[in-house]
Amino acid sequence: MRNPDSTDTCELERDYSVRAVERVCLILNQLQESVDGITLNEVAQTTGLPKSSAFRYLWTLENHRYVERGTDGNVFRLGLGFVGMQSRHLEILRERARPSLDYLRDEFGETASLGILDGDHVIHIDIVESRRGVRLAAARGERVPVHSTALGKSIAARLPDDRVRDLVKQTGLVKRTSNTIDTIDEFFEELAKVRRSGYAIDDREHEEDGRSVAAPLLGTHLPAALSVSGPSSRFTLADAKRVARTLMDLASGITTNPVAGAQRMETPG
Repeated sequence: MRNPDSTDTCELERDYSVRAVERVCLILNQLQESVDGITLNEVAQTTGLPKSSAFRYLWTLENHRYVERGTDGNVFRLGLGFVGMQSRHLEILRERARPSLDYLRDEFGETASLGILDGDHVIHIDIVESRRGVRLAAARGERVPVHSTALGKSIAARLPDDRVRDLVKQTGLVKRTSNTIDTIDEFFEELAKVRRSGYAIDDREHEEDGRSVAAPLLGTHLPAALSVSGPSSRFTLADAKRVARTLMDLASGITTNPVAGAQRMETPG
């Protein structure tokens, strides 16, 4: 014979589990919709939980890397735990960017790269190397700083200022060459230029003999960019600025949205 109290307890546990999952989903949806991050108060209001309970949810999600906190401890954003879940999006991105990388390499004779922000660095997720004997090359999977690379600067220019400050605080502005930007004020001035022009240039800031230009991908929610890089002795500033227009055109046409991608393909010209 069943113990009624036991049955009631099981029902309560099941009900609580469902409500807990719903609250987690509410929090994650809220995080995904916010560019600047959300506060504990906003989470409490959305879930209807007391702030102490809302904090426990966020703390647990943070421990599993699904949530990360800003340096002031008051703003929460989606964390790196979701990177693996975006693997299909990354594969789609690689597939759709590859023809552009091939075109850039063949058109300008220099190495073309696709990079994405991964935590506090940019990772090269695809590279098409120059066919020239002397070239500026990087390895697929290589992680590079945000502040000293064209890829990093073009991606950072699309982020909120507080997010950029968080990145810089985590990594520092390491002086890689005599040209590397190493103060936060200079970095924000540089990002303002990138926002105005639509592209970023690494003028011997990451490597003494390297120069690159990059443009952000505008058709995807992923923080990604395309770049063209070469030895500074051959790939001049004038060359980089000339490449920038083609780079921006190609970068704006790459999307991870199948519907948008199909619409672009059907659009003449």
